[in-house]
Amino acid sequence: MTNSNDTIRILIPLKVRKKNGRPRILPPADHRPSADQAQDPHILRAIGRAWSWRRRMEAGEFATIQELAEAVGLAERHVSRQLRLAYLAPEVLKRLTCGREASAVSVYDLCFLAGETWQEQAERAFD
Repeated sequence: MTNSNDTIRILIPLKVRKKNGRPRILPPADHRPSADQAQDPHILRAIGRAWSWRRRMEAGEFATIQELAEAVGLAERHVSRQLRLAYLAPEVLKRLTCGREASAVSVYDLCFLAGETWQEQAERAFD
């Protein structure tokens, strides 16, 4: 049997936030992920898809977002929102894809950062 004196308590400073509709435990702000730790695959896939769509629209394959949405079989609103990821600041894209830094926001929230200044994007995405 254990006494109350035998109890050990460990406190770990973590945050729980919803990411893509699911609770996710976020590490402390000063934590740096190891080199072998990969980025959230949802974010990488969404950024890749947004850049593909942007290239196709710039090439003239589609004249409107509605045409693009019909071609890829998704809702126009979803395509419009996700397409904004192609206009994120270069520093944010670099840190998300090459730096393998964990973002403090979800894919949905990243879509709305494109309207902010580049400095504000970096601050909100990684703080």
